[in-house]
Amino acid sequence: MTEHQLHTKRSTCRGCCGTSLRRFLELGDMPLANAFLRDESEFAGERSFPLDVYRCRECSLVQLLDVIDPSVLFSHYLYLTGVADTVSVHQAEYARTVADYAPLAADDFVVGIASNDGSFLHHFLHRGQRVLGIEPAKNIAAIARERGIDTLDVFFDEQLGLKLASEYPSAKAVIANNVLAHVDEPVGFLRGCRHLIGADGCVIIEVPYLVDLLERLEYDTIYHEHLSYFSVTALRNVFERAGLWLSRVDRVPIHGGSLRLFARSSGGHGPGVQSLIEVERTKGLDGPELYDDFAERAQSNREQLRALLQDLRARGHSVAAYGAPAKGNTLLNFCQIDETLLPFIADLSPLKVGKYAPGSHIEVRPVSALIEEPPDYVLILAWTLAEEIIHQLEKHLGTSSRFIVPVPIPRVI
Repeated sequence: MTEHQLHTKRSTCRGCCGTSLRRFLELGDMPLANAFLRDESEFAGERSFPLDVYRCRECSLVQLLDVIDPSVLFSHYLYLTGVADTVSVHQAEYARTVADYAPLAADDFVVGIASNDGSFLHHFLHRGQRVLGIEPAKNIAAIARERGIDTLDVFFDEQLGLKLASEYPSAKAVIANNVLAHVDEPVGFLRGCRHLIGADGCVIIEVPYLVDLLERLEYDTIYHEHLSYFSVTALRNVFERAGLWLSRVDRVPIHGGSLRLFARSSGGHGPGVQSLIEVERTKGLDGPELYDDFAERAQSNREQLRALLQDLRARGHSVAAYGAPAKGNTLLNFCQIDETLLPFIADLSPLKVGKYAPGSHIEVRPVSALIEEPPDYVLILAWTLAEEIIHQLEKHLGTSSRFIVPVPIPRVI
């Protein structure tokens, strides 16, 4: 694959095809956030790409214009949805909500797009529904099939939606979690979802919420996989262009703050949609000042976090990190934190242990490494799960270690 094929740059907004785009944040050249390295011999050949963030003045969609070929990002993946207890609890509640909203009866057909390891679809299988997963990462799709989830290891788009609509019964629910932000053509993706549902079917989407990203300074959730950062204002436009109407929008706390969107092919937008758009307007999402302030706060966070770690190391304290999520790599690279400040990262995932974090080249070790030699301070990179992680680690570390939560302001717990 040539460099041009791997990395392209858009000139138009993916939400409205307009060209009135304004850059407000430059995070610098970054390696791909999930491109963990197998050994030190790979360090020299590691590639980096611009990570700049833009806002469309026409439709308000916040987005990246630098696009990495999705086959490079997602054909082999390292994130498993079924690992964290917080995510498992969220999935169980989410499945109950879908079953009530649809509503689902036994033998109804449910499709999950970007279905990962099948842990979410398993809730519907257990309820008696027929399920189909679509997961492009072949290694993750294989795990789902081992769990009894019928899974296609292909990328989903409008053309695949049309094809599957001719081969499968109409779905009562099509569910796509944390994937709409990953696709370069979100309107086409949603049209593909619409093709799969019948007249009484629904499309349910979860995406991280731009308001939470801005207010909580979640700049580390920005990386090349996440091409779009959605407000309700922008989503209404995207769904309308796809022929879908937002009947309901819920705010949920998962992943630092997300939106759960319920859509049908008729019926108009629900009353809560315009209310959320008005709230976004009062917060200033339709003007530049909020975004410029976000960029300034991100720079300040970088300086504060580096200063904290440098001070701890200078005073002889030992420091390690817990969790190796993709967002952790944005934070490490933007803040220029390497093994001199952070000797290792502990993580539960066997897919990451033994590898090196992209860019920073910090080694990922099993959680046992953290327990065998408890550091004085633990930097929690998976900070959206901070409460769960601290509770778990305190059982093993006792009071010998303190914890650092890096955003929105670095703080020691």
